[in-house]
Amino acid sequence: MSTSVKRIAERGTNFGLIVSSRAFFNAAHAAGARADLVAACEAQGFGCAIPDAKATPDGAVATLTDAKVYAEFFRARRDELDGLVVSLANFGDEVAVTETIMRADLGLPVLVQACPDDLRQLDVKGRRDSYCGKISVCNNFRQSGIAWTDTSEQVEDLKGEAFASDLAYFARVCKVALGLKSARIGAIGARPGAFRTVRYSEKLLQASGIAVCTADLSEILGEAERLSDGDPAVAAKLRDIGAYGTVPASIQKSKVLKQARFSVAVDRWMDENECDASAIQCWNSIERNYGCASCLTMSMMGEAMRPSACEVDVTGAVSMYALALASGEPAALLDWNNNYGERGDLVVGTHCSNYPRSFMGAPVDISNLDLLGETFGADNCFGAIKGHVAPGPFTYFRASTDDVEGRVKAYVGEGEFTADPFPMNGGIAVCRISDIRGLMKHVTRNGFEHHVAMARGSSAAVVEEAVVRYLGWELYRHSAG
Repeated sequence: MSTSVKRIAERGTNFGLIVSSRAFFNAAHAAGARADLVAACEAQGFGCAIPDAKATPDGAVATLTDAKVYAEFFRARRDELDGLVVSLANFGDEVAVTETIMRADLGLPVLVQACPDDLRQLDVKGRRDSYCGKISVCNNFRQSGIAWTDTSEQVEDLKGEAFASDLAYFARVCKVALGLKSARIGAIGARPGAFRTVRYSEKLLQASGIAVCTADLSEILGEAERLSDGDPAVAAKLRDIGAYGTVPASIQKSKVLKQARFSVAVDRWMDENECDASAIQCWNSIERNYGCASCLTMSMMGEAMRPSACEVDVTGAVSMYALALASGEPAALLDWNNNYGERGDLVVGTHCSNYPRSFMGAPVDISNLDLLGETFGADNCFGAIKGHVAPGPFTYFRASTDDVEGRVKAYVGEGEFTADPFPMNGGIAVCRISDIRGLMKHVTRNGFEHHVAMARGSSAAVVEEAVVRYLGWELYRHSAG
């Protein structure tokens, strides 16, 4: 797996901590805030980095000199940090905090917290005035072009549940923002000619830090053909496939071997190019020229938090990767595909499919493509993941490059997978979404693709904060309330 995937998707989150104090307020507040902030991070398993308390006179950032000390400390740990947390122990010093962040120049998300006043301690030594100080700090951030994330309340106790929840939320925002800004997406094969809908702009993605690495499908198929059935990597992949799902006895072993060799070839190319996610020419070249489908390979990568999108839908892969980072769960790519009879609150999402196993929520069958098998021959189409997605909450997200307007646009929302039956094969997800008609009007009127990424859990707020605040994308939040 690539270095960036290990850093963002798998490793723990590390915060740089900034406690600020204003000169004529009680500096003892800073010592308490330092201890409480570190404790809050450690309670959730987050790493934290802050200069020694003796590095500045009050153990906090209160002057330009202090800002230089903190900035140098953070610069030396540039590759270790995922975000900065600012705590205003009292009013704080807006200039010193702003200078710290600007001089460190890390480009990281920033969380701003302010400590509350206690009505019993409002004398000269007890008062904090952090409520007001936060306004001043954020004003300076706006002037200086520093993007930041707010807490759910204007002031919060560092020991309280509200701050603990906000800190966990911020960690997920950091994963999405940093993951996308450094993402490498593999585009394997040419876009199927019949799918203009998945065209995209590499240049617009690159402007957000997302690199696209390309390979002709023939390179991967050639590597797969050169692998022997007895290759240790192929043998290991066969064992993985056997443990991944149920393969009908009617499927020839040679077809499973083809899938294993293809998987090994893709894995190696992804590793060599340090890709975080991929989009593959899943039909029809691989079926006609190699003799299997790509779905199983893509499903297994998705299960390993390395999402893979159908039909060389690169921005679909970006959408999947964002959701995987936000939710910590494997993401799938679905078609907005079918109405559910007269039920206006339901829509059916389907694909052939490449859904990750855990996305299904139940054991999966691995067999031949159904619809495409009718055209290409069932014997050339082994590798589809089949089953119905289990009930539960989900988040959907779609990013798209708009070449006409020169921007990246997106939409996000939440819904619920239901247990309603649907008489089709492949990967089936019956989805309940509030005002689905309103959502589809937005999708069609704004030229979005027919594909959408989904992941279990509730992550819409995290995705919205990350892509709007830290990537500057235009985003529509459906039914945000």
